[in-house]
Amino acid sequence: MNRNSTPIDDYRHRGLRRKLIKELADKGIYSQAVLDAFNQVPRHFFLDKAFEELAYQDRPLPIGCAQTISQPYTVALQSQLLDIKKGDKVLEIGTGSGFQASILCALGARVYTIERQEALFRKTVKNLKQIGFPQIRCYLSDGFEGLPIHAPFKKIIVTAAPKELPVKLIDQLAVGGIMVLPWGDQKNQKMVVLTKTSPTTYKLSEKDDAYFVPMLEGVNK
Repeated sequence: MNRNSTPIDDYRHRGLRRKLIKELADKGIYSQAVLDAFNQVPRHFFLDKAFEELAYQDRPLPIGCAQTISQPYTVALQSQLLDIKKGDKVLEIGTGSGFQASILCALGARVYTIERQEALFRKTVKNLKQIGFPQIRCYLSDGFEGLPIHAPFKKIIVTAAPKELPVKLIDQLAVGGIMVLPWGDQKNQKMVVLTKTSPTTYKLSEKDDAYFVPMLEGVNK
């Protein structure tokens, strides 16, 4: 990010990306659509030049504002659990670098994404336009509030961990839709799939242990 021109994606980057994709498959990512999306979206486009050599390691990396780009496995797992169909209207809470939103876009979703850190929001919006994802709709807002004006959403993804299930987001989920989120405090988080079964009911399915930063209220300007 913070580049003056579109970054280069050369044979070396593509080779490193193929190795990462194989690593993700070996770790249990079975969705070919998700793996193909990882091949289409160069992760180094979302990092400052200083971290380019580390872009295709399966690890989180700094993106400024005391935030990180998520570990590729985490992005792939949440994307797989969302089971994106072409045209799905998706709300993402926690834009960060924009990498997760771009993966969802590559999967065919119509993506709306919220970021609470103003400096990071502005940096990411600029970068997304520059690297070819201007169709991602970005909002500077409180993620707990969601985007009621654009609801309902077929899918919702949360990339930080609330201590309690976010009721306003559940309200904005379409019946039959799913929300994927980490849930719990710092010592006891689980990745959860919430499926909305009626306007007032839902069911939960716990997946793997999760390790996310806490989900915070408000906007940091």
